[in-house]
Amino acid sequence: MSITCIIRYEIDPFQRDAFKEYAENWGRTIPRCGGHLVGYFLPYEGTNNIAWGLIAFDSLAHYEAYRARLKADAEGHSNFTLAQKRQFILKEERTFVETVDGTFGMAPVIAGGAA
Repeated sequence: MSITCIIRYEIDPFQRDAFKEYAENWGRTIPRCGGHLVGYFLPYEGTNNIAWGLIAFDSLAHYEAYRARLKADAEGHSNFTLAQKRQFILKEERTFVETVDGTFGMAPVIAGGAA
């Protein structure tokens, strides 16, 4: 993948389960609409109100086509409506990054033992 959209969410920490449901819903919709879903990530320890979503695309043009398909997708529309009604997302920011060759998806190498 050439670019990855990193979505940083500020969430209501008291509605963590609602955000989890929202993220799980995207697990079906994003791939169907053409995005490579790297994953959604909830806070585990430390800061309790920041979550992340990572979606990869071959190009910015592929992202734009994906956005058009997502807007027309009934399940995607339903998920956006869920977030608006329940208001568990307080703020959302998007950043586009490119992968540095030889650094993504590298499995750990443990000297003298099995991984």
